[in-house]
Amino acid sequence: MLITDDFLPVPVPESLDATYLVPVAGLPKVSPKTAVEALTGRLAEPVHGLARQMLDSPLMTVDTRLISEFPELPPDLLTAFGATEAQLARLAAATHLVVVQAEYRPGWPPAHEWAARAVAAAVAETVKGDVVDVFGLQFLDPATALRSLPDEEGRIRLVDWVLVPYSSDADGLWFTTKGLRRFGLLELQAQGVPDHLTRAWGAVMTGAARRLLREWTEGLTGEEVPAFVQLPVLATVTGHDIAVAYGNPEQHGATAPVLLRLELDPATDPDADSFLSLRPPPGHPGPPGRYFAAACATLFAGIQPDVRYARPGDAMSKAIATARAGLGDIRARFLAGKLPAETQLVIKYGLPGDDGPEFVWAGVTSWDTPERIVGASASDAATDPTVRIGAPVVVEAADVVDWALLDGTGVIEGGWTQAVLDAGERPTAD
Repeated sequence: MLITDDFLPVPVPESLDATYLVPVAGLPKVSPKTAVEALTGRLAEPVHGLARQMLDSPLMTVDTRLISEFPELPPDLLTAFGATEAQLARLAAATHLVVVQAEYRPGWPPAHEWAARAVAAAVAETVKGDVVDVFGLQFLDPATALRSLPDEEGRIRLVDWVLVPYSSDADGLWFTTKGLRRFGLLELQAQGVPDHLTRAWGAVMTGAARRLLREWTEGLTGEEVPAFVQLPVLATVTGHDIAVAYGNPEQHGATAPVLLRLELDPATDPDADSFLSLRPPPGHPGPPGRYFAAACATLFAGIQPDVRYARPGDAMSKAIATARAGLGDIRARFLAGKLPAETQLVIKYGLPGDDGPEFVWAGVTSWDTPERIVGASASDAATDPTVRIGAPVVVEAADVVDWALLDGTGVIEGGWTQAVLDAGERPTAD
């Protein structure tokens, strides 16, 4: 095996398994084969045929067990990963579990996951129940589970299979993935992420997962399962990676790629998980959080500093007026937690300069009073040396000229001044 400074050898497990549960009250009145046959014409190939084949092979088992025979599913963790009260109530009322388990070699396609989820969703749809993904500790309604499976062209949304939870530590936020082990790959982690990047960095992690999973599966295409797959130490992540992971390949934009250094962090506890850590590339000065913030600013369209404007009555003036008119509503939605999932609210505001105002972006972290917004800078300012990427800022609402909601593909709402710039108008100070 060739080992160089440019590649990191990552161990490959001998086999992979998947487990899905369907809680039921009483014994189910349908066989798995009948349930899967009912999906004919609704479930794309090759998954439909794959599910039927694995049902007839020793690679899959489907058992019905008393719920008391199965380890208790922790309600607090299920709730943390999105379980509703109705789903938890159905679980509490269940007397039996239909247990679907499948095993397969590492590689693509991940037949164990696709077939097991398809069979479990077919059974759950028939009994009007839920699917429990044991790996992710997630409830899935049957329709959601079926939509997550490959379409006619074999495409999936990686966000349906890989979660990106995070928690706080002394250095900032600690992000991990939860789902890459389904495919045999170690989970990713990143530490020291600035607090205001919760949604943006989660999207970057998902894009990085997509890129590395592609490298991983390309290393598993031979007839024999190798002991190691060599992944690049410097991983490139692009807006296209993020967009594809979210199922929007046509919205990848033309953003510049960013580099992330990959390091293997083996677990010291035999019961703990090893990780692949994402860090800034060699030679980057300063704390990792600054590089992570710069990476987000590079990958997401609409975060552009140094926008100057001082002319009333033109398209930029109208854009600013539109943004300001919507501040009250976006604040109310922000405080009520009604912004779309996986989005980040950012604002653009003016800094005084000798040649006119410099406009920079900041991620909103709190907005307790209508007049004052607390956030973290998304860029380095040219006119104020204290305004640096990731630095805390307090912005007067009167200074705000624009706002936007960002997801992994860029601006999904707002960004009126950026739309003017993208249309070709870049006004200068008079």
